[in-house]
This record gives sequence, structure tokens and C-alpha cells, in this order.
Amino acid sequence: MQDTKENILMVSLELFSQRGFQAVSIRDICKKVNIKESSVYYHFQDKRAILEELLQRFQNTATTMMSRLESMLNDKSGPHKIGSHDIIGNYFFEQYLMDDFCNKVIRLLLIEQFNNEEVHIIYDHWIFAKPLAFQSKVFSALMEMKIMKHADSDYLAEKYYAPIFLFAQRWLFCGPLTDERKQSFRANVYQHMQKFFEEIAEEN
Repeated sequence: MQDTKENILMVSLELFSQRGFQAVSIRDICKKVNIKESSVYYHFQDKRAILEELLQRFQNTATTMMSRLESMLNDKSGPHKIGSHDIIGNYFFEQYLMDDFCNKVIRLLLIEQFNNEEVHIIYDHWIFAKPLAFQSKVFSALMEMKIMKHADSDYLAEKYYAPIFLFAQRWLFCGPLTDERKQSFRANVYQHMQKFFEEIAEEN
């Protein structure tokens, strides 16, 4: 059984991801968890402390995911592996964008970035800066291996990632993460990936 602290965190995340941090009160959280307000303050100093723990967990998860991808890239066959649907799909899509916890945090970040500069920085870092920088490294590695012709790797990363973000916004960050929305995202994003690398192959 979930302990009270964990229950508070998960219920808070659910509410934050639906309404935003500002619109949720401690009373709202307590009502949903079915506890007294004093029980919340036993575990957390205030509502801000709940948010900070959720954000820290998210960043730890995202860091682990990116570290695994970076390690694969550093292998001799890394660029080939990273370019496969299985690797990107398993790590970046299934365990990150479509992971229940990460998805809810990302939806929270989307809402709260307009009210909180710290949240905006986290959102920009993990949704744009890190994925784009990593993908640029992948393309640079493929160029060094003569698998791709020389080009601007940063531009290619943007061209590759922009539709992925578009489909994530359309299917994954617009409400409850249903199986139907996940499947729509998969269908769109894998078709895009296939076409992208087919075009790259034709150019070579």
C-alpha cells in the first residue's frame, strides 16, 4: 500500500497536471487523499515543497534516461543503435514522454512555465535543449562514420525533432494519457522517423 507521503505526491501531481500548481490548494490535495491538513505538513513544509520534490524526481528520471542514451552513443555501434526505432522508442518515447509520471510532470511544466521562471528553465532544458543537443551529437557521429553526408547537425536535429514535439503536443500533453492517444502518437512519430531517414539515405 502506498504510504501517505507518496500518496500526497501522486495526488498533487495529478491535480497539478490538470489545473496547474497555482490553482490547487492544500485543501484540494487533502480532500482527494482523504487526510487532514496537518498530515500534509508532517511530510512537507508547504505546497511548494511538494512541487520541488516532484520536479527533482522528474529531473533524476530524465537525467538517467539521457545518460543511458549517451552511453549507447559512445559505443562503437552507438549511432546505429540510436537511430533505430527500438532504442529511441523504448527510452525517449515509452520511458519518458509516455511514462505516466514523466508525462504528468511535463503537462505540469507546460502550464506552470508561464508563472514560474524556475519551472520554465526546467521545461526548456528537458523538452528542448537536451533532446536537441543529443540528437545533434547523433547526426555528427553518423557524419564522422560517413553514414551521412556532411551537413549542419544542429539544423538536422531541429528538423528531426520538431515533428516529434508536434505529435507529443497533439497526442500526449493534451489530457489524460490514454492507450488511444499513445497509439496515435506512435503511428505519427514512427512514420515521420522512417520518412526522415529515407530522405537522408536518398541524399547520400
